[in-house]
Amino acid sequence: MKNTTNEPFRLALSYDDVLLVPHYSDIPSRKLIDLSTMFSRRIKLNVPVVSANMDTVTGAEMAIHMAREGGMGIIHRFQSAEEEANEVRRVKRAESLFIHDPITIRKEATLRDALDLMAKNHVTGVIVCSPERDILGILTARDIRFKTDLSVSVMKLMTPKEKMITANRDIGNIEALEILDKHKIEKLPLVDKNGKLSGLITASDYKKTKESPHASKDKRGHLLVGAAIGVKDGMERAELLVAAGVDALVIDIAHGHHNTCIDLVKKLKKKFPSIDIVAGNVATAEGTIDLIRAGADAIKIGIGPGAACSTRIVAGSGVPQLTAVLECAKAANKFKIPIIADGGIKNSGDLAKAIAAGAGTVMIGNLFSGSKESPGEYYIEGGEAFKIYRGLASRDASIDMVLRGDKDSDRQDRTPEGIGYRVTFKGEVRKILQGLLDGLQSGMSYTGARNIKEFWKKAEFVRITGEGMNESRPRSHQV
Repeated sequence: MKNTTNEPFRLALSYDDVLLVPHYSDIPSRKLIDLSTMFSRRIKLNVPVVSANMDTVTGAEMAIHMAREGGMGIIHRFQSAEEEANEVRRVKRAESLFIHDPITIRKEATLRDALDLMAKNHVTGVIVCSPERDILGILTARDIRFKTDLSVSVMKLMTPKEKMITANRDIGNIEALEILDKHKIEKLPLVDKNGKLSGLITASDYKKTKESPHASKDKRGHLLVGAAIGVKDGMERAELLVAAGVDALVIDIAHGHHNTCIDLVKKLKKKFPSIDIVAGNVATAEGTIDLIRAGADAIKIGIGPGAACSTRIVAGSGVPQLTAVLECAKAANKFKIPIIADGGIKNSGDLAKAIAAGAGTVMIGNLFSGSKESPGEYYIEGGEAFKIYRGLASRDASIDMVLRGDKDSDRQDRTPEGIGYRVTFKGEVRKILQGLLDGLQSGMSYTGARNIKEFWKKAEFVRITGEGMNESRPRSHQV
């Protein structure tokens, strides 16, 4: 036992135990504050928020919208490895000025085959190619709009190559846009010097890029996306996710300061050196350092602060989140590795405190779970709209894992360390995120910080009492 009766227990604080002290500021507008940050060793985001890898929070739809707003989504692993990889592919195909691997189909395929392929990949057209990738034609929504015979071959419906507009794969963006506009077409297939299909440019992607100028993208112009893996099937799942184009692998384990997590980090870094590995969760400086030394590119901080987590009650284990972030950030800074504050965010003030404490990014679940883009079940009751939110250590989640044949299905035999409940439907995640970022910029402005690095240096916390927190809350004007 580290503490004895002669030694005081060290104090640990939560976000509600402190406030940020206002300092002199010469910032003319909070909108001028730069929110760009490092998610991991090599991944930069334009806003310091990522959506949690929970099955009622982040699927492809959430990840797409998070990336378009400058953050990133972490696809949950509460599905088969193949399904998760397909979710990653969907994000990667959602937006790009240049699609390197367009969806193709053989001329012998039927309309039913084409419709299934389009639905699976969430596209409105496919290029008809030979096995050698020679372009034979293109099949778009315009070609099949009024067709009812699903057995007819693609070759009879497609627009043939002779009537198609194509371009060299080295074409510039401006020239490509001019061709799309001149010929009033939505898709411009690209060919190499041998006339083989080499890529695709679409008008819709130009529009998306214009609408989301601050989107988080990789070097090829694809939206950034992370995906979660477990310790039992981590390597085999990682293989499929990396092949699908994932940017970061996030190890999903409740107690990250464990030899199984450390060993997995080492194996992943050896096999996938170009992919950033996020490890956790931990709540101590020692755990942070051990994972960094194993090769982790970012550390996820938080044991028990989540809205659907009951670990601290069930296991009596954890560290209040503000103290955990402060101590882990101090340890990680020595190695220049970012940390991710995971859980405990109830409002924009908590977000500001988490960043001020040293987090590079903050992972949010509950606040996003009621959004339109979350994969949680939507229903209406008593005239009000709700969505389901649950922790992955909840009883319902564990039962679903058993039914799926998940390798972690032994969790059903353990006492749940999470709960599930309904949350009010809140509309688009974009609006929820913007409210959080407005509050963060306001908090940074009160500190006089123009960017996150300045925020880390200038932020000062003052401890408050319970009455101090009550005083902080809005009150009715009624006497």
